[in-house]
Amino acid sequence: MAAKATQSVAKAPRPATTAARRPGAAAPPEKETPRDRHPATSNAARTTDRYFELKSEIHKKLIGVLDLDRVSSIPKERVRSEIGRVVERLLDDERVPMTTAEQNKIVEEVLDEVLGLGPLEPLLKEPSISDILVNSYNKVFIERQGRLQLTPVRFRDNAHLLHIIEKIVAQVGRRVDEAQPIVDARLKDGSRVNAIIPPLALDGPSLSIRRFGRHVITSDEMIANRTITATMLQFLAACVQAKATILISGGTGSGKTTTLNAISRFIPSDERIITIEDTAELQLQQRHVIKFETRPANLNKEGGISQRELVRTALRMRPDRIVVGECRGAEALDMLQAMNTGVEGSMTTIHANSPRDAFSRLEAMILMADLEIPSKVILQQLASAIRMVVQVSRLQDGSRKIINISEVVGIHKDHIEVRDIFHFRRIGVNAEGKVQGRFEWSGETPAILERLRVSGISLPANVFDEVQDVNI
Repeated sequence: MAAKATQSVAKAPRPATTAARRPGAAAPPEKETPRDRHPATSNAARTTDRYFELKSEIHKKLIGVLDLDRVSSIPKERVRSEIGRVVERLLDDERVPMTTAEQNKIVEEVLDEVLGLGPLEPLLKEPSISDILVNSYNKVFIERQGRLQLTPVRFRDNAHLLHIIEKIVAQVGRRVDEAQPIVDARLKDGSRVNAIIPPLALDGPSLSIRRFGRHVITSDEMIANRTITATMLQFLAACVQAKATILISGGTGSGKTTTLNAISRFIPSDERIITIEDTAELQLQQRHVIKFETRPANLNKEGGISQRELVRTALRMRPDRIVVGECRGAEALDMLQAMNTGVEGSMTTIHANSPRDAFSRLEAMILMADLEIPSKVILQQLASAIRMVVQVSRLQDGSRKIINISEVVGIHKDHIEVRDIFHFRRIGVNAEGKVQGRFEWSGETPAILERLRVSGISLPANVFDEVQDVNI
């Protein structure tokens, strides 16, 4: 029975007259298909289809050999051995010519399918990849060094992609179906996953994975990458040590979390820090860190724990600082109250295109709390709570830079006024497409210098005189 099954998968159908054809007789004309008009495309497509068919058949045969529901408890080498035997048997039955290297590749890919996330596994093993973007089963993009690239990776079909998505969300006790077609999850390595399926996704399931590697980018690496200068970093370090509240603003993928991780290293090790996140991304290095993570509601809209509830809980646990991974909603009000009631030196990030936009978004989030707080009071609270704004950006060449370090100086009419201390001035783009520019001091002496002096922190006299060329 097994041999018949494999023959039906691997062998292409032939015309009925082929078997009776006499030696030397001309082959009867076959019906031309669109693929036949482009031989290279046809051969490549058929090879790919055949490859997927072989892997699918191997997977089916494994069901009869291993209990795939309990395969995670079986030693990996035993699974690999069984897959190897099935591959050899199938190739022998089908008389498929294949080198040892090609056989090993099939074994590894089927192993990834059984124990991992199938076609995604090779991408997940590459530390240089920051995002994996599956637009459809046959279009998989990655982001590497700030640039998007199309990969040759593909799934067998939409059902195969959906199976991998279901496998991901099942690991965190979630499910995805027509009743819940959007789902967020997290991989074992901390990578953040978002998936959306039909009927909301018109072209089939779609999947996005934001990678978070084990390596934490250090402040020295940020200087080496020209994300920031040594002087700017020295100034930020002094602000952190003086317990100035810092807001990190930027667009998606601009490096907000990386920046937060880097400057949080300057928090003294004897302080008690509580982190609050939707998805755990922060990697603080201090010894006294407590980590909170929100929990989404179940299908009955029950059991959800929001950032706002976690901020309130954190305030009862004697924190020296609270670090909120990202302000997204009404928790901004509780965070603001915490900053104004003794929890100084706290930090958070927000999606915004400029420091001024960041405060407009914070004001809108606080209004989401439905407490009918006058706008003037909100602005006063924000201006007194937040001292510094760090604006980060991903430039057109894929590089990430801190383009502004700004200080809050007060309220002007109906908005919070900020003043740049350092900024990145763009000059142009060179022949290789690299952005050219320099970091500059704005010429304004920051008012926070008095706070630094009172805190016993001194900066070099020429700290604001540095100008550094970048990518020139």
